[in-house]
This record gives sequence, C-alpha cells and structure tokens, in this order.
Amino acid sequence: MATRALGIRNFRLLVVGAGVSSLGNAITPVALAFAVLDLGGSATSLGLVVAAFALAEVVTTLFGGVLGDRVPRQLMMQGASSGAALTQGVIAASLIGGWSSIPLLAGVGAINGVLGALSGPSSSALTPQTVPPDALASAVALRRLLQNGAQVLGFSIAGVLVAWLGSGWAIALDAATFAVAAACFHLIAVPAIAGAGRRDPMFAEMRAGAAEVFRHTWLWLLIGQALLYHLFYGGAQGVLGPIVVKASLGEAAWGWALGALMVGFMIGGLVSLRWRPRHGLFVGTAFLSLTAAFPIAMAVSDQLWVLLLGALLHGFGLEIFSVNWDLSIQQNVPEDKLARVYSFDVVGSFVARPIGLVITGPIAEAVGTDRWLVIVGLVMGCSSLLALTSRDVRRLQRRT
Repeated sequence: MATRALGIRNFRLLVVGAGVSSLGNAITPVALAFAVLDLGGSATSLGLVVAAFALAEVVTTLFGGVLGDRVPRQLMMQGASSGAALTQGVIAASLIGGWSSIPLLAGVGAINGVLGALSGPSSSALTPQTVPPDALASAVALRRLLQNGAQVLGFSIAGVLVAWLGSGWAIALDAATFAVAAACFHLIAVPAIAGAGRRDPMFAEMRAGAAEVFRHTWLWLLIGQALLYHLFYGGAQGVLGPIVVKASLGEAAWGWALGALMVGFMIGGLVSLRWRPRHGLFVGTAFLSLTAAFPIAMAVSDQLWVLLLGALLHGFGLEIFSVNWDLSIQQNVPEDKLARVYSFDVVGSFVARPIGLVITGPIAEAVGTDRWLVIVGLVMGCSSLLALTSRDVRRLQRRT
C-alpha cells in the first residue's frame, strides 16, 4: 500500500516532528512581518530581518551537511529543534512583554537560520534510515505531502492567529511546535550510518561531498538548473507577482494564486503516491517545465482563472519533480554522504536567489514587467527541457 510507511514507528515520529515544525514555520513569517511593522519598521526593515535568517542559513548549510554525516541525524534535528524552541520563545516573550526591537528580531533570526541550516541536511537524509528500501518511494511522497498540508494549514490560520492573539503569541505557538518536534526526534531509534563518528578535517569532508555531487552528471546538472530557476523565479514571485496581480485583479487575487500554488503541490503529492514511473527523474524534469505557466499567466492575462490555473500547474509540476528528485538522490548517493549532498543541493539552488530579488525590479523597469515575466517563464521552462537532453537524466531508473 502507498501508506505502508506510516505503519513504521520511526517514520511516523519523523513526519509528525517535521509536520508540526512546518506548521509553525508557516505561521511565523506572517507574525514576524506584523511584529516588525508594529515596532515601527518599514519594508526595508522587514527585508533586513528576513535577510539575516537567509544569509545565516546559506553560510551554515555546508557545515550542517558535514555534521549530518558525522553524528546521528536524529540528534542533530533534536538539538536544532530544541534550540529553535528556545530562540522563538525569546522572540515571543519580547513581543508579549513589550521589550522587543528590530535588531533583536534580526539577531535571533540569524541564530534561527543557523539552527535550520544545521538540521536541514540531516532532516532530508534521515528518511531512508526510517523505512525499508521497498517503502522509500512511498515514504518520500508521503512526507512531502504531509509537510505541504501542514504548511497550507499554517498559512491559512496565520493571519487569524495574529489578529486574534497578536504576533507574540503566534510566534509562541511556533516555539511550542519546535518543542514537540524535538520530542519526536528524540524518540527516533535508527542504526548508525556507516562512517559516522569519523573526525576527518571538516573542509576535507566538504570536498568529498562536492566530489560526490560531481560524480553524478544528473545531480550537478539539475542543481545548476535549480540555480537558474531561483535566480529568475525568486524575483518574479517575491517582487513582481504581488505588484502585477494587485494592479490587474486586486490584492485578494494574489492570495488566491498562492493558495492555488499550494493546491498544485497537494495534487502532485497525491499523484506521486500512486504513480511510480520507471524513469522518474526524466518524468519529473519534464513536468518541471510546467513551472513556466505561473509567470507567463501573470504576464499575458488579466483573467483570474488563467492566473489560478498557471499557479496550480506550477505547483503540480514542481511537486512531481521534487518527489522524484528526492528519491533519485536517496537511492543513488551513499548513505554516509547523503547529508553533505543535500547541503550542496540547498546552497547551489538558493545561492543566487538574493541576486534575483535585487535585480528583478531594475530589469523589469528597463524591459517592461510583462515582457520580463514572459522571459522568466521561458527560462524556467526551456532550462528544464534542456536538461532532458542529458542521457544521465533520461536513463536514471527508479529502484524497485
């Protein structure tokens, strides 16, 4: 059965812990934005607070990958979640007690970024340790589906919680979710990975992780494609999307579009539970080209249904790819290098996103917003299709 993995105790603990963390993490960005504004901050101030988190996360991720292959991964996740429960509790207490400040939010946010980076690679790499190989495909799809569902719920209730309880209490709820996650991760009992406990120089282990990435053509090629994706799409969604959609359809339409995007993720996850193509990476990369639909829909139409369809196709295609991408990595990378490979995946994929956020506005003003959105869509779609010309992408087979 597609849900057989849920019958395994370690996997249940993993998805419950990851799911409640995703729920809290969906609430916090909304609460934090209102907290910064309530403290008299501007959009620039909010950007600096968010940037502190993102920068700390990117800088620390490679170290998180090395540690995730050295020490028990569930211990890394437990420690990071416990630390995040404490730091989010400090933010919540400062807001509730009236002694918070924007520098405090930025400083603690940077600590949270470090904690997330230290646990992220371990979290991604732990799934194969919790299920037998024949249940891995279901486990990957189920975990993504449940975490996406938790995020949908978090986004849905975030505004209500802030309006009802205030930003401080909403962030206190996030602190509680981290405490629950830490308890779940503490209860996970899996065998140690081969090679754990070694004490080679850290940078030597990073080099070994990089060598593993470049050993697989499909791996480094699609990390490069992800770099292009985030370079172009980050600004399209984060900068141009709200402006373009508000001007043509109103503010509410942008919220509906993001909702349709999440619905696409959910549908893609449900499909992936049942559909297991033999050449999963090839199929997933082909579906990744559907992500072009969202920016192009923003550019070419002022009809709401076109916008929502484009967003849904984007989410659906991206989720089909993501499930097959995770499965391909977990089935083809040695277990003792898995966390390091995931750390290079994260850094390689997101390192260019801040650049995209900075350059999108000036470029769109120079060439025209609609024209630039079409260019963004074409780059996203064509780069995915171009990756299909690689024999390694086409021939990689799902293990059964």
